[in-house]
Amino acid sequence: MHATGLISQRRTVKADALVVFIPSTTKLFQSAIKALAADVPHIQPLIDSGDFTGKKGSTVLAYAGSALKAPRLILAGLGEIDEITVETVRRAAAAATKTAAAAGVKHCAYDVAAIKDMSIGDVAFAVTEGAMLSQYRYWKYKTTANNGNGMVTSFSIIGADRADQKAIKQAVETASTIVESVNIARDLANAPNNEIYPESLGKRATEIGRAAGFKTTVLDKKKIQALKMGGLLGVNKGSERPPVFIVMEHHGGKKGEKPIVIVGKGVTFDTGGISIKPAAGMSDMKGDMHGAATTIGTMHAVAKLGLKKNVIGLVPATDNMPSGSAIVPGDILTFMNGKTAEIDNTDAEGRLILADALVYADRYSPETVVDLATLTGAIIIALGNTTTGMMGTDKATMDRLRNAASRTSEYVCELPLYEEYEELIKSDYADIKNSGGRAAGSITAALFLKHFVSYPWVHLDIAGTALQPKPGPYVPKDGSGVGVRLLTDMIKNW
Repeated sequence: MHATGLISQRRTVKADALVVFIPSTTKLFQSAIKALAADVPHIQPLIDSGDFTGKKGSTVLAYAGSALKAPRLILAGLGEIDEITVETVRRAAAAATKTAAAAGVKHCAYDVAAIKDMSIGDVAFAVTEGAMLSQYRYWKYKTTANNGNGMVTSFSIIGADRADQKAIKQAVETASTIVESVNIARDLANAPNNEIYPESLGKRATEIGRAAGFKTTVLDKKKIQALKMGGLLGVNKGSERPPVFIVMEHHGGKKGEKPIVIVGKGVTFDTGGISIKPAAGMSDMKGDMHGAATTIGTMHAVAKLGLKKNVIGLVPATDNMPSGSAIVPGDILTFMNGKTAEIDNTDAEGRLILADALVYADRYSPETVVDLATLTGAIIIALGNTTTGMMGTDKATMDRLRNAASRTSEYVCELPLYEEYEELIKSDYADIKNSGGRAAGSITAALFLKHFVSYPWVHLDIAGTALQPKPGPYVPKDGSGVGVRLLTDMIKNW
């Protein structure tokens, strides 16, 4: 996949299809169609038929004949002008690109202009994101070669005014990098466990860091033991594969400036351990390391974009397997900071490995720490597959995340961490226990993590948003890459 920004008259742009965005508001619709009909006269019968009215999300494909260098013309509806948002544009671009892909188009050009209060750069950015994100496929293990069949693989964003060239070019380059980073996260989350396991995840993080320009250090089991990471070692006890702890560093800010630390849960496969999960749907648990995938994808974006902040990424990685050596309910683990936890349920393992990572984060004296984890099924009951659960102690960072969510449409919703919920994770034998039962399950999981932080902190429970049960406008089924755009936007606008 590649995208370019260029200035061209739409009559002369060379592509397999040209996409034109049109609002449904009557005067704007009529003026847009009049201008288009001047270039492509035989479009008028299509409009007269009423098959296309500019309705939000609608598309129609026509053939341009000799009027354009592009043989196909795709009209994409934006809806009423007062209701158009960046997300409207993003989704319209995705819909148009899917229409193009269904027609066998490989190279699509998108005619952009400023819309309402959006600059041409904003529009070009949204179009690039929506178009490119919509064409993701995980085909690595398909033996019948697709070779991109049924996919648009080349994207050109065009504008009529040469003065807009710099803004379009910059927007396309930035959006393309972010899409590449999202797709890195998607690939990692979708990969099977026999490809991505702790040690191979560490190798992939190292390779990605080398290509993007961030430093990666992978701590092996001996170093993890020396650090006394009892949570990570405890979850790993049932596995034949050793754990790793991945440290990624981007030094884009001033020397000595406190970093933003991102922590991602890296359970590369979760059977539930001795508290084993049902067989149905267990294959999805290859994606229980989506927090790690998002962290690695975000570090890629931050480094390639050269963002002027110091950012650290931490990933504790293990699988969670049942065996004769696995931890069992009733066991007590001691973490890196000396705190103890009674194991009530071995399937509440993500918080155990995150606890050690959160303690490790303290050595950076961070400005803030954001962790991401496919942590609880309870968050899916509360917020479905649309919104990420957000909890924590750092109001300023939560506000930044809310602002980033409004720009990226990777939605977040804050849940409370009232002290009354602490009663649910009290233990008779240890400082805390790792499960408070079904009631307020997402909140008690976050409260468990809160015992291991000593700095401004936000927890994002992505269990619902990371693994999608069906495809959306530009998000695929299964690994979604959620969080990469959200966190990159937050850091970029810090």
